[in-house]
Amino acid sequence: MTDPVAMLPSELDQLPDRDTEETAEWAASLDAVTKAAGPHRAAYLMRRTLQHAEGVAGLDLPKLLETDHVNTIPTAAEPLPAGDEEMERRITAWNRWNAAAMVTRGSRHGVGGHIATFASAAWLYETGFNHFFRGKEGGGTSEAGDSGDQLYIQGHAAPGIYARAFLDGRLTEAHLDNFRREAGGGGLPSYPHPRRLPWLWEFPTVSMGLGPLSAIYQARFNRYLTSRRIKDVSASHVWAFLGDGEMDEPESTAALALAAREGLDNLTFVVNCNLQRLDGPVRANFKIVQELEAQFRGAGWNVVKTLWGNAWDELFRLDTTGALVRRLREVPDAQVQTYQTRDAAYIREDFFGKDPALAEMAKLLSDDRILECFHLSRGGHEPRKVYAAYKAAVEFKGAPTVILAQTVKGHTLGQGFASKNANHQMKKLTVDEFKAMRDLLDLPIGDGDFADGRVPYGHPGADSPEVRYLKERRAALGGPAPARRVHPVAPLPAPAEKAFAAFDKGSGNQSVATTMAFVRLVKDLIRDKETGRRWVPIVPDEARTFGMESLFPSLGIYSPKGQTYEPVDRDQLMYYREAENGQILNEGITEAGSMADFIAAASSYATHGETMIPFYIFYSMFGWQRTADQMWQLADQLGRGFLVGATAGRTTLTGEGLQHADGHSPVIAATNPAALSYDPAFAYEVAAIVKDGLRRMFGEARPDEDPDVFYYLTVYNEPMPQPAKPEGVDEGIVRGLYRFRAGEGTADGPRIQLLASGTAIHWALEAQRLLAAEWGVTADVWSATSWTELRRDALEADEALLRGESRVPYVRQALEGAEGPVLAVSDYMRQVPDQIAQWVEQDWSSLGADGFGLSDTREAARRHFGVDAQSVVVAALAQLARRGEVPASAVKEARERYGF
Repeated sequence: MTDPVAMLPSELDQLPDRDTEETAEWAASLDAVTKAAGPHRAAYLMRRTLQHAEGVAGLDLPKLLETDHVNTIPTAAEPLPAGDEEMERRITAWNRWNAAAMVTRGSRHGVGGHIATFASAAWLYETGFNHFFRGKEGGGTSEAGDSGDQLYIQGHAAPGIYARAFLDGRLTEAHLDNFRREAGGGGLPSYPHPRRLPWLWEFPTVSMGLGPLSAIYQARFNRYLTSRRIKDVSASHVWAFLGDGEMDEPESTAALALAAREGLDNLTFVVNCNLQRLDGPVRANFKIVQELEAQFRGAGWNVVKTLWGNAWDELFRLDTTGALVRRLREVPDAQVQTYQTRDAAYIREDFFGKDPALAEMAKLLSDDRILECFHLSRGGHEPRKVYAAYKAAVEFKGAPTVILAQTVKGHTLGQGFASKNANHQMKKLTVDEFKAMRDLLDLPIGDGDFADGRVPYGHPGADSPEVRYLKERRAALGGPAPARRVHPVAPLPAPAEKAFAAFDKGSGNQSVATTMAFVRLVKDLIRDKETGRRWVPIVPDEARTFGMESLFPSLGIYSPKGQTYEPVDRDQLMYYREAENGQILNEGITEAGSMADFIAAASSYATHGETMIPFYIFYSMFGWQRTADQMWQLADQLGRGFLVGATAGRTTLTGEGLQHADGHSPVIAATNPAALSYDPAFAYEVAAIVKDGLRRMFGEARPDEDPDVFYYLTVYNEPMPQPAKPEGVDEGIVRGLYRFRAGEGTADGPRIQLLASGTAIHWALEAQRLLAAEWGVTADVWSATSWTELRRDALEADEALLRGESRVPYVRQALEGAEGPVLAVSDYMRQVPDQIAQWVEQDWSSLGADGFGLSDTREAARRHFGVDAQSVVVAALAQLARRGEVPASAVKEARERYGF
């Protein structure tokens, strides 16, 4: 049968062939080898030729996406061990034991835990801690004030990290016994969590996929800091530890091309390929290692595969026909997992019996050797092979490296755990299983130490050779790891008042959108001599939408390659300028990447001891809705900065329709305890909020304030005249509410309080005018800059009352004595203003843009949602009519007059 692929035209057909006879000779030689020695020999020769072409000859050829299912580094090429292998084996054994003991003891309280992940990855971590991961305390290979390396620990491996911290004296038995029991204080969080254990964990990683994404942008931000001469962190290396199942998360691979494109050789991914997800095989019918290799190679990464242990060397020497390599590649991962649990006879028949050459090979192998290979000997379980892979990674230049290390999930925990589909949910070992594990690990723990059937912790002693060795190795590498250190950083000086005061006088007759007001404010702040260089503007390819193009030529867009082309708009004032020391991070169409940038910059004060002021401006619809998980990650990591939801609201972005109509981001933001959410109406409010944020996060926070917060501001693209700042409103702006304009009317007439946020205040002001002129109703208009902060203050007041303290919520204080009912309105769903309803003593009602968005003019959209000025008037009259303060007929009359 004719191969249809062979009949397809080649892209080489369009290129001139200066010697067709020579080309034919090469093809004929390949055909001859294939015929004489077989297709596998021909393929081997082609692979060797390509390697020679790339390596020795230095030819620029496209790389193969996959290599054979074997180790990248042959045993003969492995470097000599750098430490005491036997000592490191004993240390690792203690850590394996204590990790399993901690989770098992915790299971008595029903708190659970994970054992199998660290059991598979122990040598991946221990080799790094002993030889590669640089600390932050100076000494050895690390200098004082050094940032050290950044470690993204796989969340489910946390017990192993706690076990090591117990061995080096940073944790006690009491800590381990409080694993997952934090309410009483002194407990250990389930997973890496800086907010819960801020002296140990730097990066929260258990929301899978966010760790690898953040690691890439952290490595990139390290280069950014160095290029901008903020701090030289070129010695820092970023290590991300991942599970092969975690690679299914789209965020895990979203930025692989960025890392390769920018040559981030300060980054290493270590993928623990134990072939298991949480419930079963990762690629049951396929090969996850081969798939990942192709994916990373295709993206431009250096790939190091560490699959097989030393026991396999004999098998590969016996494989003179290539049958073993072919069989390893064709056996699906789920079957490899099955071999881990079956006897030698089954493996002989199912693995070796499929090929005559392999069947002959198997005759030369004892049952013990077969079981050693298929049950125990994995590259990720042998420290020499892991060391060789890590050394190759840190020495490789020009691209990031991924290490694909094959392991067995549940390794050393016994046959009841190893490679079992359910081992992720298995939380404890029996006493007999622990005794078997003790014997396997050769630990000096007696049967009598299992008092009342309770597994003991093990420790060789604070002055034991193991602990001395562990501490000596960490001292040589710069101190303990992982470790989070908030270096003493002087508060940033407050920027000149001029930048903020510029908005106090208003804009006169000029219409200015609050989005533009924010951008203008930041432009002025970036000019500040003291703090301007610390601003990090981040935008996902929408800078021109937000009016930020004027920053391009002055600040430059960060690019490690600078600008290697002539920009098409070079002759224009605001041309597109890229620079190696550029200040703007213009990320392209990736909100997730932009958030990862923001997190790296927002936590730089701790990671690098350098305070940076990030602001990330985005379509408000594509912030919390799309990347709220990363905003929780930001809160977990104690990040500080300004998130700016631009072109905000459900009705202000005319024409864009449902997918751009944000009516709910403040609702989502309100769920995050670290997010201070504001919906300012005027330019001077924006300035006051930013000023307060700079003070609290980067300057002098008050004793009752947590500086580890971030601000979320919604700003609008609706140009409006900006009023002058009234006297004495700064406290109200920051706390969330102040009276902007009192109504003018008779003292004995009906009165109502209109509370509005953001662009809705303009509808309220028009409603104030209509109510007075046409209905004889006096309305006071209040600017509610933050419904969320009002609610939080009220909740704190309620808690104070339960403690026996007397405290009145600020919203109640502000509205005290305000006559009439309250009507609240915003460009968001009613749930946003309704956050404070229970603390308002006056009668309460609200309006909002509930439902799905749509495309139309602003006026039509607002009428559709019932939030325009006339709708506010009708709602106000209805509220007053219910109280008997205006006739019920007024409501019907108003609806008819305004065309409802």
